[in-house]
Amino acid sequence: MGMHKQAGNLPQRRLLASAIGLAVASWAGAGMAAEQALQQAKTPVELGSVTVKGQQAEEYKTDTSSSAKYAVPLLDTPQTITVVPQALLREQQALSMKQVLANVSGITFNAGEGGGGSGDSINIRGFSANANMQIDGLRDSSQNNRTDTFNIEAVEVIKGPNSVFGGSGTTGGSINQVSKQPRQRDFTEIGASLGTDNYHRLTLDTNQTLDEVGTGSAFRLNLMAHENDVPSREQIDRERWGIAPSLLLGLSDSTRLTLSYLHQNDNNMPDYGVPAFDGKRLAGVGRDAYFGWKNLDKEEIQTDAFTVKFEHDFSDSLRLQNLSRYSRVERDTVISASHVNLTGVPTGRYVPAGPQAYGRDVTSEMWINQTNLTAYFDTLGLGHTLVTGVEVSREDYYRNTYNHALNFAGKDYDLGNPPGYYAGATSKTRTAETSTELENQAVYAFDTIALNQQWDLSLGLRYDWITGDSKNTALPAGTTTRLSSRDKELSGRAGVVYKPAENGRIYLAYGTSFNPAAEALASSGSLNAAESELDPEENKTWELGTKWELLDNRLQLDAALFRVEKTNARETLADGSTALAGEQRVQGVELGVSGRISEQWNVYANYTFLDSETLKAADTAAGIAKEGQALGNTPPRSFNLWSTYELPAGWRVGYGARYASERNVTSSDNAKLDAYWVHNAMLGYKVNQELDLQLNMNNLFDKDYVQSVRQNVGANTRSSAIEYGDARSAVLSATYRF
Repeated sequence: MGMHKQAGNLPQRRLLASAIGLAVASWAGAGMAAEQALQQAKTPVELGSVTVKGQQAEEYKTDTSSSAKYAVPLLDTPQTITVVPQALLREQQALSMKQVLANVSGITFNAGEGGGGSGDSINIRGFSANANMQIDGLRDSSQNNRTDTFNIEAVEVIKGPNSVFGGSGTTGGSINQVSKQPRQRDFTEIGASLGTDNYHRLTLDTNQTLDEVGTGSAFRLNLMAHENDVPSREQIDRERWGIAPSLLLGLSDSTRLTLSYLHQNDNNMPDYGVPAFDGKRLAGVGRDAYFGWKNLDKEEIQTDAFTVKFEHDFSDSLRLQNLSRYSRVERDTVISASHVNLTGVPTGRYVPAGPQAYGRDVTSEMWINQTNLTAYFDTLGLGHTLVTGVEVSREDYYRNTYNHALNFAGKDYDLGNPPGYYAGATSKTRTAETSTELENQAVYAFDTIALNQQWDLSLGLRYDWITGDSKNTALPAGTTTRLSSRDKELSGRAGVVYKPAENGRIYLAYGTSFNPAAEALASSGSLNAAESELDPEENKTWELGTKWELLDNRLQLDAALFRVEKTNARETLADGSTALAGEQRVQGVELGVSGRISEQWNVYANYTFLDSETLKAADTAAGIAKEGQALGNTPPRSFNLWSTYELPAGWRVGYGARYASERNVTSSDNAKLDAYWVHNAMLGYKVNQELDLQLNMNNLFDKDYVQSVRQNVGANTRSSAIEYGDARSAVLSATYRF
């Protein structure tokens, strides 16, 4: 026997009011349904079965991944995978991807082009993860500002090179957002929040089982309307609304079809932060100083995604899953950088530098299909959990860039009091048209082999074919540049897991990944002529770790030693050409704990130590990287903690802390960003079974800390820029469940 283990043009405030009205109407309708159900429940029955549909307790500890590619429990997976669960999202009122990932040590954010310009710019273990975002295991190409989690159940951070899982990229890791899906219980939750800085929020999450439709059918609807100003950045405001229906159809006992749709509209004021030299805010500049142009800058985003998931169980040991998605993101932004020029003007004065009222009108479309076949079987006394799959995608990116011809000749402004409003003449002029196509086909296989009671062998292979084409037309000249990139790459991963006890694992794993020139083609529209003909960058990782479940499996402890090496990093030479001549290494330690210490006490914490270094640089005169230098925006030490305790009489308290040590601004100099601690707190009160109140107090001590940095030290002719994390704020939320 083998060892096998089983609203388009409406003003935003009108949209907010409309969403509130829709939610209240849904509340009333659901309340009537609940009353009818209660009356029916009073009718006595003598025989028959009763199905209980109630609220399930949410946990910090996560046992399995949502992805079909990880078919064994996380305890048996030889890799560091950190899951931010729904319980934390609720307790922290974490909305943006930055707020969610603040719970994961070893992650930092870049500013500038990634911040106000092109969306979230994320680093994992010192390496960019901009092109490594996924939703429900499918690549999400658009480099967008992911502002809301109203339809997100959890976020999985898969660390280390793993192209075998996520395809191209994934040097430091990848991020998988898990969408809310229909469930086999009836519930409705209405949430309303008020807070400082004009914070207003309303949500609806309702789920209804469809007992008369098929087998196990259900419908779920999520609604959201939100607005707020950024704490201590009064000029920066955020407005958005969204709707996400999903329908699960049980076609038979063994066949299920899930249809999901997401629509979200954002209307934000982009923020490039404040000017800085060497990672420090310029003298005379206030934390709340706004260096944009309120009457010109904007960020308008419309996101639509339609997903079809088909599942069929051929038997208990063989199942099929097919995922298909079409997504479209329309994003029109006008940004003004907070870079300043201090030359040739009196002390305390400046001239704007860098892009000013620079527009990008982008449409990004993606078609992607993924098929997974999971089989459980035995051969020659060995148990196999085998996942094989095929993935096909096409991504199209269209961008029109434009400016407003701002004229600063003979003008300068007060550094301590920037005007924030442009009073001169403007002329909107198109400057370029860009279109790109990125096609990817891949086949892959993962096999977890149970060698005996104490040893598992985990193997994975993936082969990618990647084709990228770009066309850029400069206006008004009409000069067109065409570039293309073609790559074929094999990625692998292998690990061995030792089980010294039923509740403990020790593992050793090796994995590879690659970064082709066209990696960011469909997220930023960029394909460099000097790089398009180069082979992909190559990355590899070693990881030695252990995982233990304690206290009756309520609490999980993780620890890992790892090393990530990029063996042929792209380097810009002194003559401007590019060569695969660099070498970088990040090694360190990861520690984590998640779950329940007792029935009342929950804890979620992780710590990361990163020792990063540029081992080889082709030409230091180019100023890109310096041998022996730590990587930019990569703190040697980072720590995150969130813990809650249930008190008598329905009360609960929560406390959180985040720490990042001093870190380099860039990889080529000694400028540092300051270390920081940020403290948060939560107080909750359960009024009754239906009503729950919660007060969140963030950044209790009003710490000024740099959340995002442009990796440039700056010069007098053009400064760099930093973006601060949110200042002190408070949000009071009420949730009504029935």
